[in-house]
Amino acid sequence: MTIARSPVLVDCEDVAWFRDQPEAARGAAAALGRRIGLDEQRTAQLVLAVAELAGNLTKHAVDGSLLLRVLRPHAESGAEAAFGVEVIAVDSGPGMADIPAALRDGMSTSGTLGIGLGAVQRLADSYDIHSRPGTGTIQLARFWPRPAPPAARGEPAVAGVTRPISGEQTCGDAWAVRTDSGSLPTVRGRAPSAGPRGDGTPPHGPSAEGRPSWSALTNPLSQQSRSTVPRAAGARPEAPGRPGPDDARTVSTGRTTPVRAASPGGGEGLLVMSCDGLGHGPQAALAAQAAVQAFRTATGRTPEKVMEEVHRALRGTRGAAVAIARLEPDGRLLFCGIGNITAALVTTANRTTLMSHPGIVGHQMRQLCTYEAQLPAAGVLVMHSDGLSERWSAADLAGLLHHPPAVLATGLLRQAGTRRDDASVVIARSPR
Repeated sequence: MTIARSPVLVDCEDVAWFRDQPEAARGAAAALGRRIGLDEQRTAQLVLAVAELAGNLTKHAVDGSLLLRVLRPHAESGAEAAFGVEVIAVDSGPGMADIPAALRDGMSTSGTLGIGLGAVQRLADSYDIHSRPGTGTIQLARFWPRPAPPAARGEPAVAGVTRPISGEQTCGDAWAVRTDSGSLPTVRGRAPSAGPRGDGTPPHGPSAEGRPSWSALTNPLSQQSRSTVPRAAGARPEAPGRPGPDDARTVSTGRTTPVRAASPGGGEGLLVMSCDGLGHGPQAALAAQAAVQAFRTATGRTPEKVMEEVHRALRGTRGAAVAIARLEPDGRLLFCGIGNITAALVTTANRTTLMSHPGIVGHQMRQLCTYEAQLPAAGVLVMHSDGLSERWSAADLAGLLHHPPAVLATGLLRQAGTRRDDASVVIARSPR
């Protein structure tokens, strides 16, 4: 079975998180819209939406945060690059019992006109909301220039979120995704953010390769060395080919089998990477950046071969924990993991943990092993760094599985994320 067309994928760069800073979020949105080329009217609409979302977090939410980031869909050869802005608002309560009512004009619980959420939904090119009383609310809104690019009409098959450790603006976690059909790599993904300018607004400038220059978009802070203690990147001390204690207690949706000579299937597959640079801060981000670049340009077609290229690229850096998966159009999934990246196949009822092996990519690895599994049509692949606890279950994500991958990733970050380390989550759906 082959796919008729390529899945929708976009480059994604986290620009800044805002907590209890509605004015700063509005100012950053205005500057960001102008710098990526949104016209005056579209920028004003973006600012209005950010003002509503940030204001609601301040007035109603518990532990609310707002994320601004730049999107760029993969452009056809010769097509002009198009940039958009994605806004994600997340909180831990109190949640909404009646979402349709909350979206109706005139609905208010605080004495205002109550047109905020309905206005955000109308102004955005795409909008999604998930809310549960007692748990909290997640909202996603995307704003594209006019006319909107084709990617604005579809939902990306892969998305993730990253968040730096408390007190840092530079994140040492990263994720990336690209398609593979046996030709030269088609690059898509997310490079680790170097943090916003002092005013939270990045300048704009494409790279020589035609992709957005994230260092230019975010105007990196100086890469001064900071005192950081690299943490161990090894996974649980398990023998190759044998499940560890955590794997034994997971409920499996299918067999996860080591394969000696994994081969790509027919059609266009998706390669997805999750990376956690050792420690945190600028040096961890440099390692993650090197991993992303190597992944983007790798010629290997299987996770094991791509891992070898990433390993060579990370020599001379701190190294990283890395997990790489390949999703085939027929539902097969090939997986290779080194270090403490958690990877699992998740449905509404089950979570199947995929096997990773101890090591530090760029420094020391055991003999690589690729595992094969079957991704259920209604399931997702979840990969996250150890900035999230592993103490989550399929039930925690059951109500989110039909939402966009970015919303699902944000929900898991809220559920299991800690602020004692950089954190990242990437979610991938089957390309079927």
